[in-house]
Amino acid sequence: MQYIKMNKRTKQSFTASAYPAAQRIAASLGHVLLGAVVIILLYSCGSSAAPGAGFGAPPPPQLPVVAVTVAPGTTYKEYSATLEGKVNVEIRPQVEGFLEKIFVDEGAYVKAGQPLFKIDARVYNEQLSSAQSNLLAAQANVQKAQVEVDRLIPLVDNKVISEVQLKTARAAYDAANAAAEQAKAQVGSAKINIGYTYITAPVSGYIGRIPYKTGSLVGKSENMPLTLLSDISEVYAYFSMTEAEFITFKQQFAGNTIDEKVKKVPGVELLLADNSTYTQKGKISSIDGQFDKSTGTISFRATFPNAGGMLRSGNTGKIRIPQNFTQAVVVPQEATFEIQDKIFVFAVGDSNKVASKPITVSGKSVGWYFVESGLKPGEKIVFAGAGNLQDGMVIVPQPISADSLLKAKPL
Repeated sequence: MQYIKMNKRTKQSFTASAYPAAQRIAASLGHVLLGAVVIILLYSCGSSAAPGAGFGAPPPPQLPVVAVTVAPGTTYKEYSATLEGKVNVEIRPQVEGFLEKIFVDEGAYVKAGQPLFKIDARVYNEQLSSAQSNLLAAQANVQKAQVEVDRLIPLVDNKVISEVQLKTARAAYDAANAAAEQAKAQVGSAKINIGYTYITAPVSGYIGRIPYKTGSLVGKSENMPLTLLSDISEVYAYFSMTEAEFITFKQQFAGNTIDEKVKKVPGVELLLADNSTYTQKGKISSIDGQFDKSTGTISFRATFPNAGGMLRSGNTGKIRIPQNFTQAVVVPQEATFEIQDKIFVFAVGDSNKVASKPITVSGKSVGWYFVESGLKPGEKIVFAGAGNLQDGMVIVPQPISADSLLKAKPL
């Protein structure tokens, strides 16, 4: 084991060299403690200050603000609709038989009178031959009865026989005539049945689905028709309104009667299933006479021209009824938010404090709401950023011109 021996000189040298390092460490610890004390004091002062002031309080948000304005515009009410051709005819057989020929294909356009189907007519041809034979026999009986009457007339005149025999002969003649007429009617009926075996188009239009094929047994008792023929040169769009909507509808348009009001309704639009708008406008042509008790709605019919055949029976869509406003209170849809199906805006009040306000919307167009109540012209509302606001918050308004918004997104 080795021992370190230090003489007086060595000890003095070691002490002199170690002292400055210890002094530096103590000074550093003093600075750290002083900084900590300062931070604690600042934090305690900040926490005791009023909210929104002092160290670390965020500044009020700068948000765009727009003044509520009035402007002329058009809004639309939308109603679900189903489309039908102006004539939809079920083609059904009037006689029973085997389907001999099908002259058309599904989806084909046919003209009135064009042949569609042919039913085997052999049975009905035989019925016609039998009826014609019965008619000939009946006509022969008429001639025979006429001869008998002619033979008895001079005998009665000469009082050879009694008049009773002549009356009997004339009654037989009348019976023969009636039998002949009946036989004639049977011939006509047989001809009609033969005519029914040849089925033609009653109107011009498009052929629907054909569920039967050649050789199928068809007849009047079948549930399905041979096909459905639709005349779609014009189409009818059927839609319904509730009682409240119907009352509002009547109030929108001038006139003393429903017919007068309907004539004042401008052209309606048809929104197709892909949300595109049909190129031609339609016209409301009729309103049902009463409400449906089961649904509480009343049915409307709008008529649309369809010369190009773009619309077909069975299509669905939405009817858009326009309502024109000369001066309407409008707000951008970006400035609104919804809570439980109610629409709100943040109005900017005194001291730039915001407050949420519910509004009643009477209609909408692309990007705009038409306000029925809840706002007045000139009121300022937050245009964007409402999702981060709460009632009573203070903002720094950044005004935006309503005219510039209207130019960018017209009503």
